[in-house]
Amino acid sequence: MTNQDHHRTRRGLLQVGLASIGGLIALRAQAQEKLAQNLVQYQETPKDGHMCSTCVNYVEPNGCKIVAGNINPNGWCVAWGPKA
Repeated sequence: MTNQDHHRTRRGLLQVGLASIGGLIALRAQAQEKLAQNLVQYQETPKDGHMCSTCVNYVEPNGCKIVAGNINPNGWCVAWGPKA
């Protein structure tokens, strides 16, 4: 396996994992229940320049459409998606 094949495999696995998380989020959102912070790996600090305040799911001043509890505007989770 070449280094390039290794990256493709890792990228493919990451895409499948993120798609699975997205599906779980969509199913839970339909049930009108928010996800627990630990299920989306919520953390109080930004990750790779991404933070809750720049996420499409963020609700001012400290909420989220899909994650339960108080949300730090500078936090991050795997459900992060850029605002349009």
